Amino acid sequence: MRHFGHLAAADRGRLFLEQPGEFHRDSPAELLSTALGATLYSPATRPALAADVRKQAAKGVVSMVLCLEDAIADHEVVSAEANLVTQLAQLHADGGAGLPLLFVRVRTPEQVTDLTARLGAAAALVSGYVLPKFTEESGGPFLEALAAASESSGQRLFAMPVLESPELAHLESRRDQLFGIARLLEKHRERVLAVRLGVTDLCSAYGLRRSPDLTAYDVALVAGVIGDVVNVLGRADGTGYTVTGPVWEYFPVQERMFKPQLRRTPFVEAQPPAEALRQRIIEHDLDGLLREIELDRANGLLGKTCIHPSHVPAVHALSVVTHEEYSDAQDILQQSLGGGGVLRSAYTNKMNEAKPHRAWAERVLLRAQVFGVARPEVSFAELLGASLCT
Repeated sequence: MRHFGHLAAADRGRLFLEQPGEFHRDSPAELLSTALGATLYSPATRPALAADVRKQAAKGVVSMVLCLEDAIADHEVVSAEANLVTQLAQLHADGGAGLPLLFVRVRTPEQVTDLTARLGAAAALVSGYVLPKFTEESGGPFLEALAAASESSGQRLFAMPVLESPELAHLESRRDQLFGIARLLEKHRERVLAVRLGVTDLCSAYGLRRSPDLTAYDVALVAGVIGDVVNVLGRADGTGYTVTGPVWEYFPVQERMFKPQLRRTPFVEAQPPAEALRQRIIEHDLDGLLREIELDRANGLLGKTCIHPSHVPAVHALSVVTHEEYSDAQDILQQSLGGGGVLRSAYTNKMNEAKPHRAWAERVLLRAQVFGVARPEVSFAELLGASLCT
């Protein structure tokens, strides 16, 4: 699979200086965690789940979570499990080609081992399990169950713990929880693909819900948790993990309270001009999503939880490495080979300091491997427009 693989080769050639690279379920964990992109959640109760998975893959989705937890009612769990097993068996019988990375969000550790056994050969389609409300206390049994399921099935199964518990929201317990989680994850490092943030649950600890005019970073309580999670679990010194961005909850058109903050310039300068695309983004409240994606990146997060297919192209368009980023990253790493120092960027608009910026540059080039590098004249508006038109 590859990002933007749903576009015609001619369109990719027009948009990308360096094409997005291919990856697969057996790729190295570091590459896969970067490649997750917009991870689309779907309730496991959907009657046409197999067809839905194929449909979303054809539209450019490369990672999906089939949810048995908050996306379904308590009384639906048994039927949802049965449906999940049946639908994955159908996908496996069809050959399993062309599918996205598939993860299952469970409720209990026992579901991990039970579902893996029930899936049989179809377990080969599952890349791992999403572990909800993950804490130092609850996480151990989940990770042990994952190890047991991996051994019994002979499959490499990854964990994606979700940090969303009140213990993390509350200041007095957050520090101990984060360092406890860090110690626990370190024991299972080879199985941890990414750490996900459950901002909806974190907000619920205080009875809060952000509006589509506000990002997660405008909610001070949530922004504090995100900062602390990245501080402990997102370090670039080899001890950290990929931390993914929080869900954007909105997709219907609603009355706006604030003016849109989406600049006209990238759309006016796009070839051809894309003012209609800008208006479409605003009408569907996606300008707030775009702003939050940019803030995710600025705060050390990569990828995003998505609950609606319309969010996926925005996440992926803003994940493509710009030519300016690529140029800076290459220059920084080249300068590092010479022992460090400072140089003016090729775009002559910033200072590139080899040693402090090296970790950033390495991450940029890793992202370039899976999302590609845009041509110098191509903006995110053109990338987004190309994806939305397919």
